[in-house]
Amino acid sequence: MDDVCEGKDFSFPEQEERVLELWAKLDAFHEQLRRTEGGEEFVFYDGPPFATGLPHYGHILAGTIKDVVTRHQSMRGRHVSRRFGWDCHGLPVEFEIDKLLGITNRQQVFDLGIGKYNETCRSIVTKYVSEWEAMVTRTGRWIDFKNDYKTMDLNFMESVWWVFAQLWEKDLVYKGFKVMPYSTGCKTALSNFEAALDYRTVPDPAVMVSFPIVGDMDNAAFVAWTTTPWTLPSNLALCINANLMYAKVRDKSNGKVYVIAESRLGQLPVKAKASGKKQAPSKGSNAEAAQDGLDKESYELLVKIPGPYLVGLKYTPLFDFFIELQETAFRVIADNYVTDDSGTGVVHCAPAFGEDDHRVCLAAGIFETAGLVVAVDDDGCFIEKISDFKGRYVKEADKDIISAVKDKGRLVSKGSIEHSYPFCWRSGTPLIYRAVPSWFVKVEKIKDQLLECNKETYWVPDYVKEKRFHNWLEGARDWAISRSRFWGTPLPLWMSQDRKEIVVMDSIEKLEKLSGVKVTDLHRHYVDDITIPSKRGPKFGTLKRVDDVFDCWFESGSMPYAYIHYPFENRELFEKNFPGNFVAEGLDQTRGWFVTLFQSGGFIFFLQFVQSMACGDIS
Repeated sequence: MDDVCEGKDFSFPEQEERVLELWAKLDAFHEQLRRTEGGEEFVFYDGPPFATGLPHYGHILAGTIKDVVTRHQSMRGRHVSRRFGWDCHGLPVEFEIDKLLGITNRQQVFDLGIGKYNETCRSIVTKYVSEWEAMVTRTGRWIDFKNDYKTMDLNFMESVWWVFAQLWEKDLVYKGFKVMPYSTGCKTALSNFEAALDYRTVPDPAVMVSFPIVGDMDNAAFVAWTTTPWTLPSNLALCINANLMYAKVRDKSNGKVYVIAESRLGQLPVKAKASGKKQAPSKGSNAEAAQDGLDKESYELLVKIPGPYLVGLKYTPLFDFFIELQETAFRVIADNYVTDDSGTGVVHCAPAFGEDDHRVCLAAGIFETAGLVVAVDDDGCFIEKISDFKGRYVKEADKDIISAVKDKGRLVSKGSIEHSYPFCWRSGTPLIYRAVPSWFVKVEKIKDQLLECNKETYWVPDYVKEKRFHNWLEGARDWAISRSRFWGTPLPLWMSQDRKEIVVMDSIEKLEKLSGVKVTDLHRHYVDDITIPSKRGPKFGTLKRVDDVFDCWFESGSMPYAYIHYPFENRELFEKNFPGNFVAEGLDQTRGWFVTLFQSGGFIFFLQFVQSMACGDIS
């Protein structure tokens, strides 16, 4: 290092390489750790990337912030262990294996064997580890690759089981049937924050459809507007807002009579004038403006109807696929989620494919939970019950469904709309909303505690804390933590056949004790066949593990405990230094890892998981 060049001969890259060589020769990073051992701890949490992809600029930027802060704390004499981590489970890995093996549905995995499938997943998890280490080292960052942690390690997975058991004991876990963002590309439900990771502006069809009112003296029909024609075969109800005024109007060109919200009259389609020009619909949101927007040459206002008078009216279903439900379905219900600032003030409800649809239809007795038919399979294709479109991918069936509606004389208008729509962050396919069974954590129950945790955390920049992250926590929903997949940490739930007995495993020791089986791995192909006897006696048979695995975000969110195998090891180290001191990631993680970290800390200890957070914005 004595022969440093100056002036025009100086080369930053060459000098950097020489510094790196010196650090390697001295083993400088580990020497620093040895010299500060026993000193005050500065606890740093390093987010685990997926090793199935190469590092990019965002990783380098966040890594630089991490390195600067941890070096500074080391220079102050504090002991800062910095263990690199790897996110090993979940959709990113399975997606790669599905492409490699040509797998397109779940049955093919069962035919191959879960064991063979999972071991293939394991084989590619560390595919780019050497590239990551070379890139990170070249940036000058000091981080411990030799003592790294992996979410697929036995110790890590056992701690994840313990985390789940704590939530179970606090009555924060339940089995539900909810409409969730669903990826047809990855064939699994996504959490709400995963669904928020990739929004794109795309065109979609926008249609108005008529629903004739049974017994109406004017043969009037409700008009509903939708951008998801593929949900129309599953229509079971219409929803209005009882606080709105509705209007009955006659189309002068064909005599048809429609009922929509008075404030939305201007949205009805307008026929071409003699000049050949079309009148643009009114955008007004109040009744007077909308009345002015109604084309009086095209429509005649017959009567105004207060919303409550419409509730309970029956209508003729668009399709007969669910005609067996006609005694309870195909009627008008009311809820305040229906607004007068878009659509027609009449919402078509398909309870298997809309969160609000499901909620209001269930409350109104349109269907019973056990009787809900989800007419779309895991691949996003219509099931056999939807005979006219069976086997068709829903998004590709839109045009034919619109044509069928037109052939029935029920199409009021057809157009398109450009809007922001969620896509799967892994497969790039458009998400649909679909009712799926899942295990949920009661985020909404402790939302106030999470908001308090955020107040106690120091953020850089501060506006992320006060605006972006606060707003996300404010609107947080219960978290679907289970996935109907294969490569992941299995849910530690053993259930009897009659579903009346459930045992939660919080450790390997407990599973071994109850089953009498030596456990060496916690992946599905090792534990799925392990059974435990019922406490009620032999006649009740054995308890078997539920099929699901954890959402990989739940695993990475358990990192502050699992990477040191807490509480099975390092109990004093953890309890003396929790919450941790520092974490830094890209701004996008305020919709990802930061959320899961906050929730895990809030769930278990009702504390924030860390004292200081930093975001690097690469937008």
